[in-house]
Amino acid sequence: MNWRHPLLLIIIFTLTACDRVASLKGNGEGSQSSDSPQGTTITKLSIGVVNYGENEQSVRQYNDFQEYLGTQQNSLIELEPTYNEVRALAQISSKKWDLVLAPPGLAAIAIEQYNYEPLVPLDGRDKSRSVIITKQDSTATSRRDLAGQTIALGQKGSATGYYLPIFNLYGLNFKQVKFAPTPKDVLQLLEQDKVTVGALSLDDFNLLKRDYKSNQFKIIHLDHHDVPPGAILISDRLERNQQEQIRLVLKNTPSSIASSAGYLPNEPLPDYTYLTKVIKRVQEVSAESPMVLQ
Repeated sequence: MNWRHPLLLIIIFTLTACDRVASLKGNGEGSQSSDSPQGTTITKLSIGVVNYGENEQSVRQYNDFQEYLGTQQNSLIELEPTYNEVRALAQISSKKWDLVLAPPGLAAIAIEQYNYEPLVPLDGRDKSRSVIITKQDSTATSRRDLAGQTIALGQKGSATGYYLPIFNLYGLNFKQVKFAPTPKDVLQLLEQDKVTVGALSLDDFNLLKRDYKSNQFKIIHLDHHDVPPGAILISDRLERNQQEQIRLVLKNTPSSIASSAGYLPNEPLPDYTYLTKVIKRVQEVSAESPMVLQ
């Protein structure tokens, strides 16, 4: 065989280049880089997002953001949606995500305990609060009346569905505690009489109660602390130079792209001081007793 034939050389070069590109795309190690045939460096960035939508449309809103960040960073962007805070917390604690679009509870934990750093806030101009609700025909009128009842909480990691309600209800004995995967499930458990009281955010309650009869539920307790918005966080496993590059990219995001992905490039970062204190106290209580509300 004549290996100097020009056509053969072209075929061999093309196959080799394809193998190298396939190897790059198939590399499962997050945040590692490989040289492309053109000599540039392509990195892989994994982005975690908590999304209760549980459908393709709810994830599609991040398409422009993925394309923008990928172009600006010359990166392959992998978006990993999760549908409750427990799985997200596991990914954060093991540093599986380079970036996280984190709701406030997860953001406070990731910053305080796992060295993630906030870059820009998520869209949360109307700060939410934690509410404890029951059915309208319940005789309960205050937190004290809830002792001995069954309660639905959100998942560990949720500020409004888990940490704040446990903090506010500490000292009460409940017959049973159920952990609902999403705020929608909290209202379903209440409507089906599987629990007598539930906890979620005021925003979620006002949105989800529209699916039920008017005045079917009532608020027993409204926490008076505004919950700060979430934030886009970055892992410390990325080099500092790359962190700063990504920070600048997010700060300069076109408004249409930032809006579709739900973050505010030029707003001040949220203050998680109070929320962090609440989370620490609840974690202490949880370590002391398996029934965290007792």
